[in-house]
Amino acid sequence: MTALPPPQTPLYNHPLPALEQWLVELGALQAAPHSCHWRLERPDWTATLVLEVEELSVRWSGCDGEVQRQFPYGFSRADVEAAILAGP
Repeated sequence: MTALPPPQTPLYNHPLPALEQWLVELGALQAAPHSCHWRLERPDWTATLVLEVEELSVRWSGCDGEVQRQFPYGFSRADVEAAILAGP
């Protein structure tokens, strides 16, 4: 298991295994081994997360429709996590 950098560390300073570990700790499931697509389910919404080349793309689906946002890897892990878990 890879140790995660401090929460205020920008995502671009996380090695890929640490990013994957972080997503697992959030409760996300990887679409397939070695896939950049992840799925996170909560009671009121579901999010599809994609590790893109220059950003983390998140699409929430729920009772209010769909919302999509992109988070540059320069954002801290703590800020991105708070935004993801806040939902649409």
